[in-house]
Amino acid sequence: MDIKKAKQKGAILIYLIIIILVFLMIMFPIVTLLVAKFKLLATTIEREQALQIAEAGINYYEWHLAHFVNDYEDRTNPSTVDPNDGHVYTIAPHEYKDFNTNQTVGDFDLTITAPIAGSTIVTIKSNGYTTDNPNIKRTVTVQYGIQSLAKYAFLSDANIWLAPDETVNGPLMSNNGVRFDGHANALIESTKSTYSPPWVQGTPCSDPENGVWCCPRHDATHCPAFSLFHYGPDVPNVPFGAITTGFQKMQDLAQNHGGIDLGPSGAQGYSLVFNSDGTFTVYKVTALINLNTDDNNPDYDRATKRAGTLVYDHRAIPANGIIFVEDNVWVEGIVKGRATVAAANLNFGSTPPTIYIPHSIVYGARDGSDVLGLIAQNNIYVTYGADDVLVVDGALIAQEGAVIFPGGPVKTSITTFGTVMTYNMWTWTWEDGQNPDGSWHVSSGYAQTYNNYDSHLLYGPPPSFPVLNSTYQVISWTSD
Repeated sequence: MDIKKAKQKGAILIYLIIIILVFLMIMFPIVTLLVAKFKLLATTIEREQALQIAEAGINYYEWHLAHFVNDYEDRTNPSTVDPNDGHVYTIAPHEYKDFNTNQTVGDFDLTITAPIAGSTIVTIKSNGYTTDNPNIKRTVTVQYGIQSLAKYAFLSDANIWLAPDETVNGPLMSNNGVRFDGHANALIESTKSTYSPPWVQGTPCSDPENGVWCCPRHDATHCPAFSLFHYGPDVPNVPFGAITTGFQKMQDLAQNHGGIDLGPSGAQGYSLVFNSDGTFTVYKVTALINLNTDDNNPDYDRATKRAGTLVYDHRAIPANGIIFVEDNVWVEGIVKGRATVAAANLNFGSTPPTIYIPHSIVYGARDGSDVLGLIAQNNIYVTYGADDVLVVDGALIAQEGAVIFPGGPVKTSITTFGTVMTYNMWTWTWEDGQNPDGSWHVSSGYAQTYNNYDSHLLYGPPPSFPVLNSTYQVISWTSD
């Protein structure tokens, strides 16, 4: 054998081995990367399938709530309640089947957080996973809510006039006409295309006027909120009469389901003073001081501060938040918690009661945790002797009457935080003409008014507050 050729073959073999080793060294990470990519792709597919299954769980319970509005336990399936939170229900897993093959390809389990007292917000948490790889789970969490009547900062069944020195922060709507010379940051709406303004809205620029208008001209130069005007038949009417059904429900909650029912006082009515520790004190009003003597409006004389009181009770705000009063009631204080004070007498032929506000009503916090509803079958009056600088936190409804300062001395300012809804005329301020500088002369009431909307009320209103409809809407959607 030729030694030289043998050496050449050996060298070639070594080079070949080296080339193979280099090739393997290069290809190994590439192959490893490809394998990892395939695994990642498979995991991505599994995660996407798990997400779709989780979304199917959300869709299922959305359908369930559409048919069974108050069922948060999925009564077609076993559920358990969280011992630390009676609002949280864990639903047993549901099978998820492929539409085409009818084969089970995964499961979803649900956790439903029911609304707290007064809120309409329900939280649905859905965990989805495939049968082949149950360790890969995706979670979708959705909040649904039903819009309450408190979607408006101001709602009226009557005509409205806001002067140049008045401000509304939030949506305003009337079932009738609106003269709006003031300032706003949201829609100003009327159901009317045109109407003839009454004398209480001042001298019109023309007759008829648009459903929403201002003086002296219909343009942005003279009307600060002109671009926000919206009126006509596409603005839905809000029926105040429907609130009567709400009174019946609230009375039942007060009498039979843990609320508080205050029957006829046998005196002038009751006074409720809310305390910062989540309680309230009940007084019987035994006498009144008539600070105002208006022979033309004798009922206004009742809009006074109480003269004589008798401690009647001291309680915590009930769990369901309902305080039903079958008499006139004065309300004031610091609200800690969620409550609704409803003043109504449902006996046929009886005089509907009024709610009076003699002093400020303020929340412990304006973050949605503290909420007060004042719902009167008749009027809500800010009293003749009310604070010179008055703050009213709450959602106010006068179902058959007015939310109003009925007359008296000129006061400094009133600030509301929440919503005002009135069947009849509303005003905090009475004016009797213009000053030489063009400003309006205040003859009675609050010289400065600030009406601020509480956005927490839309889906988290006071307990048993009226809702616009029974349809759930998506508030938030998150996944992991």
